Amino acid sequence: MNRHDGQSIIITGAGRGLGRAYAERLASEGARVGIAEIDPIRGEEAAVAIRNAGGDATFFATDVSSPDSAEAMAGFFISRWDRIDGLVANAAIADSVGGATYQEIDVDEWDRLMAVNVRGTWLSCRAVAPHMEGRGSGSIVTIGSDTAMWGSPRLLHYVSSKGAVMAFTRALARELGGAGVRVNCVAPGLVRNEATAGVPEDKYAWNIANRALGRESAEVDVVGTVSFLLSDDAAFITGQTIVVDGGLVLH
Repeated sequence: MNRHDGQSIIITGAGRGLGRAYAERLASEGARVGIAEIDPIRGEEAAVAIRNAGGDATFFATDVSSPDSAEAMAGFFISRWDRIDGLVANAAIADSVGGATYQEIDVDEWDRLMAVNVRGTWLSCRAVAPHMEGRGSGSIVTIGSDTAMWGSPRLLHYVSSKGAVMAFTRALARELGGAGVRVNCVAPGLVRNEATAGVPEDKYAWNIANRALGRESAEVDVVGTVSFLLSDDAAFITGQTIVVDGGLVLH
């Protein structure tokens, strides 16, 4: 029996990068996955690829920074599945950040990044969690970053947003625990994939050199932790942040 047989799980920002990798892993383990993605081409491509591989995936166009869009997303999947067992609040802006000092960051860029990374995480959870509370069970996984654990420079808006997500996770876990809903955060390190294509090579080299495990990170290194936290194997874990970066950050 697969770990997620019979479960219905939404992944936001699942059109590419780690989001798509989470969706593919969860579908391979028996879950019905909802691809909540702002880019309709990438979102549908991800859903089709999963179905072609024998999985169950449905795309719904979603802008997580919009309250109406987030609510519509939850409503669509409830009407389709009649239940939501898991949410991976993954959608974030990451590929265009980096290099600017705290004085150089554009105010509009700061606001847009916060709207997606922080407000989008909140709105996605706000839309989905009541359906879990009503059933007395469910698991939410938010996505942080190891950069927020050590304070990566020249990334202030991104680092701040991911620090907020980690704090948000702890507070929401307190609010939802009484209803049997768990909330945890996975904080990946730098992963080489499509979403990080613009990262300079010296940053990859620095990360590898400073990790306890001393190698490059791939999507496969992260997806198992997300799957675990969504599963019954993690039934007594909530409010935690698990850093998956090969030992760059030790806490």
